[in-house]
Amino acid sequence: MPKRSKSETPACRTGRQEVAAASVKSELAQPEQPTIAEIFGPGGALEKCMPEGYEHRPSQLEMAELVEAAFREKRHVIVEAGTGTGKTLAYLIPAIRSGRRVVISTATKSLQEQLFEKDVPFIQKHFAPELKVAVMKGRGNFLCREKVHRMAGQPVLKGLDELDWFQQIHDWEKVTETGDRAELNFLPDDSDLWQRLDARRDACSGSKCAEFNRCFITAMHQRAAEADLIIVNHHLFFADLALKQDDFGSVLPEYGAVVFDEAHEIEDVASEYFGRQISNYRFEELARDAELAVRVTRTGGAGLLRQVTRMRERARSFFEAFPAREGRFPFDQTQRAGFLEQNREAYDALLNALKSLEAGIASLPAKPEELLNIARRGMELRAELNFLFESSEGNFVYWFERRAKGVFVAATPIDVSALLRERLFESFETIVLTSATLAVGGRFDFLKQRLGVDMARERVLESEFDFATQALLYIPAALPDVRDPAFPERAAQEIIRLLEISRGRAFCLFTSYVQMNDQYERVRTRVHFPLLIQGSAPRSALLEKFRNTQGAVLFATSSFWQGVDVRGEQLSCVIVDRLPFAVPSDPIVAARVRALQEDGRNPFAEYQVPEAVLALKQGFGRLIRARSDRGVLAILDNRIQRMQYGKIFLESLPAYATTRDIAAVERFMQKSS
Repeated sequence: MPKRSKSETPACRTGRQEVAAASVKSELAQPEQPTIAEIFGPGGALEKCMPEGYEHRPSQLEMAELVEAAFREKRHVIVEAGTGTGKTLAYLIPAIRSGRRVVISTATKSLQEQLFEKDVPFIQKHFAPELKVAVMKGRGNFLCREKVHRMAGQPVLKGLDELDWFQQIHDWEKVTETGDRAELNFLPDDSDLWQRLDARRDACSGSKCAEFNRCFITAMHQRAAEADLIIVNHHLFFADLALKQDDFGSVLPEYGAVVFDEAHEIEDVASEYFGRQISNYRFEELARDAELAVRVTRTGGAGLLRQVTRMRERARSFFEAFPAREGRFPFDQTQRAGFLEQNREAYDALLNALKSLEAGIASLPAKPEELLNIARRGMELRAELNFLFESSEGNFVYWFERRAKGVFVAATPIDVSALLRERLFESFETIVLTSATLAVGGRFDFLKQRLGVDMARERVLESEFDFATQALLYIPAALPDVRDPAFPERAAQEIIRLLEISRGRAFCLFTSYVQMNDQYERVRTRVHFPLLIQGSAPRSALLEKFRNTQGAVLFATSSFWQGVDVRGEQLSCVIVDRLPFAVPSDPIVAARVRALQEDGRNPFAEYQVPEAVLALKQGFGRLIRARSDRGVLAILDNRIQRMQYGKIFLESLPAYATTRDIAAVERFMQKSS
């Protein structure tokens, strides 16, 4: 048994011994294991190890028992557990006790880091010191040592800033244990230097690389192969699942069960990775990497560089043929045929340029691995072009999008439920789905239908917060319908009144950039609070500024509706302009609506309303993050009370105190002061 640390109490040591007895490590196994209640219950092992002020949470105990039973009975479980439940420990400890290698999949890299840097060390310190845990991220998060060594001394750096950043990265490469970009706090988010140095598969020569044994990707895979818990994000998990589907191997080692935290995002992420996509950026990256490969290998010379330049020019001409208007647009078979009829010359020229580049590499007497990778990537892009422009797969919706300088062409599965049923829920004995927002009207029917879950134990846990006293839901009585031309100005007046009452300290959340920008312009000259707006700085920088600016107000759209944690008085009001229905003209939404209609079902009731309910729950979930938090939630869309479907929204929200009287909002906020 491990030595007791100096700061550890005898009670905590006992708690650690109890849980360690149930660890995945066989040498720690003992005949009698503590029950989950003896760990999570009042006076249990967990409470003995927590700092002063810890309170037993019944919902945490209930969730831990549900997850433990799912592992023991080899079944799936769906648990809606709100903020404050302590759900991380409620699934981690049962996962450790299961005796299986378990993958924990989170929504974001920041949540991965929180698990690894906060929750896992706590468990290792107090309960399972022999526990082995690995974090796995996408290859683009890691430095390629070979690229660093090859770039040193090459005339490929642009400007003094890049020279300085490269020198710091060069020095860091010698001392870092992980090679994870998250360690670099000096490199700007928008710097493309990292893209020339990262370990993406596209430019990797694998075991043939001179740095393979010292490679950060190799080390990550080795740690994962030895780990009991593997922490990934949803993007990496479904990228791996899609690779397995296409028989391209896998990224993750073999595992026996999966816990999905923030499971409400699974459908969107799975759709992305089971789909196909190209963009002008992929062609630019191919050209850039090809030029670098020619220079560093001193192979191919001017002739091959001319072929690279021709491919880049053909790609630019092809993508310039797409309409200039920003947004996402349908690109069905008829539209693709029309596009090719008008732009056949540009399309064929791009395909021929790719073939010529591949042929040029094939004709070289010596073929360095770096150039063979370029040829392989060119073949992959030709295959993607062929699929996206000349196929007509029935379960895909085809679309294109122009966003800033990017043009994206994609095919997305209309329904991923069959894929997930076969590849995930029927392939693994235990899948745990948890989030604060999974149920609609207290039921999981929508989630199960969209994800292909046939059999699972289900539970909506009681919240640890007293929403009736901590939060007030305000629905203005006098505002017009959101579709009324008078609504924008009246909404701006209501926002101004609410900001004056809350003294700023608010999120104003919108369902589109157009509405966000319109309201920002209407409000910004009529209040004295510091206003921040999405797009003016990176997301992390905006959040940091909001947290540290007294009376700040943030205007934002969908990316701030979830995954944002601001505790305390700094966030005292969340204002939502309208019910967050997905844009019906979005090609993916329209295709899913059409598929349900063709199946004789009601897409509004079965798809659009449930999606909006979960989105509203996420947006409102920004406000109450601790038992000491208090604040006002305002929804300016009176359809929530006026329309029949509004009842589903209200039934799905926590039991907030509700008012239509602005005076009640003032009284509530005065009590909070």
